[in-house]
Amino acid sequence: MARTNVSFDSAGIRIAAHLFTPDTAPGAASDTASGAASPASGTSSVAGRRPALVVGHPGAGVKEQTAGTYAQRMAERGFVTLAFDAAYQGESAGLPRGLEDPAQRVEDFKAAVSFLTTREEVDPDRIGLLGICASGGYTLTAAGGDHRVKAVATVSGVDIARQFRLGADGTQDPAAFQGMLDAAGQARTAAARGEDPGALPVFPETAEQAAAVGGEHAAEGFDYYCTDRGRHERSARTLAWPSIDKMAAFDAFQAVPLIGPRPLLQVVGSRAVTSWMAVDVHQRATGPKELHWIEGAGHVDLYDRKQYVDPAVEKLAAFYTAHLAAAR
Repeated sequence: MARTNVSFDSAGIRIAAHLFTPDTAPGAASDTASGAASPASGTSSVAGRRPALVVGHPGAGVKEQTAGTYAQRMAERGFVTLAFDAAYQGESAGLPRGLEDPAQRVEDFKAAVSFLTTREEVDPDRIGLLGICASGGYTLTAAGGDHRVKAVATVSGVDIARQFRLGADGTQDPAAFQGMLDAAGQARTAAARGEDPGALPVFPETAEQAAAVGGEHAAEGFDYYCTDRGRHERSARTLAWPSIDKMAAFDAFQAVPLIGPRPLLQVVGSRAVTSWMAVDVHQRATGPKELHWIEGAGHVDLYDRKQYVDPAVEKLAAFYTAHLAAAR
């Protein structure tokens, strides 16, 4: 498996990405240790080319973290995979830094698909999306409007806009988001006056503070992003304030019915407080769909905990092998 630094354009913004390509020749078994069949073993619409996956990172994440983990693991199964940094984040271009713009995030996924269609090692008729956490929601919107995408899967998928409006568990006091909207408006006014608009901190200073503010879910996020477990120098520590009002009316799940008849898989931890969103998506889906539970896993456990990532990868590999091998 080889990793190559690549970049592509998304609405005029340069997107930085890692392209993972399998070492084995198309048609060869990609994981003999597990006995898994190669995804390239099915009939291909373009001879000698492989199925490919676009892999998106969580909110505040970068391609070198969990998105890179899943991209590498799926490349080891015989897929060409592309893990990228969202616009305004990581190594990708765009100002202001740390902006979470749902419309641009969806465009990034479509631009990534376009990039893969130009690669000689990729079969353009066998491209799927894999979104983790916030990217899970964005993949649903992107796939709903892009028929080039033949299969969609999410891991700990959420609609980040719902999470900000309603909280990770869906029980947040609506006044909390209204307060954030007040602050976002004040930041825009400050910027218009030439003043520093500041930014919204993603994490507090300590794990105890994170737990006090956001409960177990926030504490799990702190443990991944703010310790040696998963910390990366380019992962977001703050969000630009315009992120808040851009998320105010975004609905990642509105396009879910448009995904059918293409297949949808959601991999969810049985302990994830965010799982209510996956249930909502499952109920909206109109095509082949599966809500697959990983017993004992929390939302963030599926980012990197081997005992949970391994079965998630097994499920994803089987899903994409089945649906991209025969895609047209």
